[in-house]
This record gives sequence, structure tokens and C-alpha cells, in this order.
Amino acid sequence: MKISIIVAKAKNDVIGKDNELIWKLSSDLKLFKKLTTGHHIIMGRKTYESVGRPLPNRTSVVVTRNKEYSLPEGHIVAHSLKEAIQVCIGKQLSQVFIIGGAEIYKEALPIADELFITHVDASPEGDAFFPCIDTDIWHAISTEHYEKDKNNQYSFDFVIYKRNPK
Repeated sequence: MKISIIVAKAKNDVIGKDNELIWKLSSDLKLFKKLTTGHHIIMGRKTYESVGRPLPNRTSVVVTRNKEYSLPEGHIVAHSLKEAIQVCIGKQLSQVFIIGGAEIYKEALPIADELFITHVDASPEGDAFFPCIDTDIWHAISTEHYEKDKNNQYSFDFVIYKRNPK
């Protein structure tokens, strides 16, 4: 099973503040929807609660330490990232997306196969950060540039990274 991380991050690696998105990027949200629709998406509880509901046409796998946590039918509670990955392997999925937050990204980066990263041309204040992308481990295989416009608060590059061969 391919493990893919998808994130939008600022030049200073900020990904959020107060459990909220910190920019309006319509084109990036469309990319996110296109890539993740039809897949299982793994996220932490705080990320799930900031979204507020299961995303349409995706199965949410929410990681929480709370043994009493429940989700709508058809979605899955896991008590560790390892358990979430094992559930997805058990379902014989071809791909799963890790969608946040900061702690889940940090834990998932060493086991990810590819990264879909929106590099936002901004350096906002924040309290959640994406880990450093080590170029000894990762290389960009494609980049698509989007200019700031009425639907995108900032310019950004959408970059796909693959793990370097060992």
C-alpha cells in the first residue's frame, strides 16, 4: 500500500494556527479533493474536528488516544498511526492519504512513499508546523505553479516528491 502525505505549508513550514487553515487557496482545495476522493484519509482527532465532518466520498480514519471517541458509521477510529495504517493494509487498499495534523505528519514522514506538498508563498504566524523535507531522502518529480488571484490568496507551487532510492 502506498502511503501519501498531502499538506499545504508556508515558507516557514507553518501549516495552521488555532486548529484552522490560515489561507484561502481554492485551487489547492480542488487538488486536495481530486487526489483524495475515493480514498481513506488518515488524520488526527484535532484535524478531524477542525474539518467538522467526514469529507464526502472518502473514508476518515481518525487517530485519537480517547478510547470512547466515535465517528459516523463507515468511518474508523484508530488509537495510533500504526493501528490506522494496519487497518488500511487489512482492507487491501492500494493507497492511503495522511492529511494532518502536525504530530501525525511528523510520525508519518519516515514511512511515507510520496509527498504532495503545496508550497505557499507566505510566512504567516502559526502554531502547527510541517517537518523539514530532507533532500537526501526526497526529490521533487513535478512542480506546478499557481499565481495569486481572486480565488487564491497567495501564489503557490504544487510539488510531488518521491523517496530517493536507497
